[in-house]
Amino acid sequence: MAGIGLSGTGAAARSMAGGRPARAGAFRLPGHAAEATAAELARSVSPLGLMALQEAEDAASRNRRGAARARDLLRELSALQAGLLGGGSDSAGLQRIASLAEGEAPPDPALADTLAGIALRARVELAKRGM
Repeated sequence: MAGIGLSGTGAAARSMAGGRPARAGAFRLPGHAAEATAAELARSVSPLGLMALQEAEDAASRNRRGAARARDLLRELSALQAGLLGGGSDSAGLQRIASLAEGEAPPDPALADTLAGIALRARVELAKRGM
């Protein structure tokens, strides 16, 4: 038993690797390059993939703009309410509400529904004031 040691394991690994010590994680498929170059990767990207990426970015930016518009509308409606409770009227605020109530719908259906509800409420307030 004393003659059996771990040195035999290393010798077996070297003989299986053609006389060289085997490296951990050095798996390669025969006939394939180990790493793709940046140029090969760039050629493999399809134009449709780039268009999809741009669409996703565009949808995200439209969602951000829609959410910002909803926040601005709520802020203006709150200011209108505070002004009415204080007995004042702000025609510039009404103009801002009118411009914010119109715009493109975001692609996110939940955000689009929320924004449509806020815009409807803004239009009701504008109609009450003859705008």
